[in-house]
Amino acid sequence: MPALVDLAVPVIGAPMAGGPTTPALAAAVSNAGGLGFLAAGYLTPERFAEDIATARSLTTGPLGVNLFVPQACSATSAQLDAYREALAPLAERFGVEPGLPYPDDDAWAAKLEVVADTRPQVASFTFGCPSGEVLAWLAGVGVLTAVTVTGRAEAEQAVAAGAAALVAQGPEAGGHRSVFDPARRPPTAPLDELLADLTDLGVPVIAAGGIGDAAAVARVLAGGAAAAQVGTALLLADEAGTKPLHREALRDSSFDDTVVTACFTGRYARSLVNGFAARYDAIAPLGYPQVHQITAPIRAAAVAAGDPQHTSLWAGTSWRGIDAGPAGDIVAALSDRVL
Repeated sequence: MPALVDLAVPVIGAPMAGGPTTPALAAAVSNAGGLGFLAAGYLTPERFAEDIATARSLTTGPLGVNLFVPQACSATSAQLDAYREALAPLAERFGVEPGLPYPDDDAWAAKLEVVADTRPQVASFTFGCPSGEVLAWLAGVGVLTAVTVTGRAEAEQAVAAGAAALVAQGPEAGGHRSVFDPARRPPTAPLDELLADLTDLGVPVIAAGGIGDAAAVARVLAGGAAAAQVGTALLLADEAGTKPLHREALRDSSFDDTVVTACFTGRYARSLVNGFAARYDAIAPLGYPQVHQITAPIRAAAVAAGDPQHTSLWAGTSWRGIDAGPAGDIVAALSDRVL
């Protein structure tokens, strides 16, 4: 698996959809000897292809891309309507209306065509496992495929379908958990236990979740990981597209914990605890991407108003003390104990 085994630095930049991941960030991680990733989530296929081209213009190193695997919404129309109604007063405060939910597969087929056409070194998948036919198709054009998993059963399914690698995502991870069943609470076994449970499956395993310093990178490598995938550690990188409000919150001592909640998008994800999470976590239905569509106008308005209490603030458990500065310096610091 050249894209993993031949890395000069065993650090992978996690694909962070919605803004933090940029072509400049992906290129900087690859230029530092690691593997930079682009996130296709929420982009048009055309913008996705443009980002790949831009990243390639900035690095001669390997490049990875990540796609969301589409699934049917697990919430009923009545549940979605009730949540939208519950959010209406908050939306009114910001001068917007809750979004209207609609079916959306994030342009799955078109984005697969982009991957096949542009042939990045690695394509990873979140929220489920693609069919064996899809994985074989991409392998046939020279793309290494990796599936993000949260437990043994998911990992076995991915390997059986033909995945060339696994991303073992522990519960410490920031942002969305990649549990295959969107109606199931994600597993809570720590990353180290998950990693130990997957290293006998015959494919490289990338460790992800709560990896925030060189000691954590060294630990997962010693535990059998082929590489460590980091996201939160790069949120303050100069090249990241992290919104200023999010950057400020990550440095604000008034935020003192994270929570895994479905209230922002309808899928479980880890965010800094704020007013929105505290108020709506208990009543949010599990219905991605429809809940994401409902809350999106509110979250965008909160960002525009400079209000960190009413938008998603994705962060893993290692968010305290993460470094700002060039991504290359951050990657070098993370790999300090393994090179």
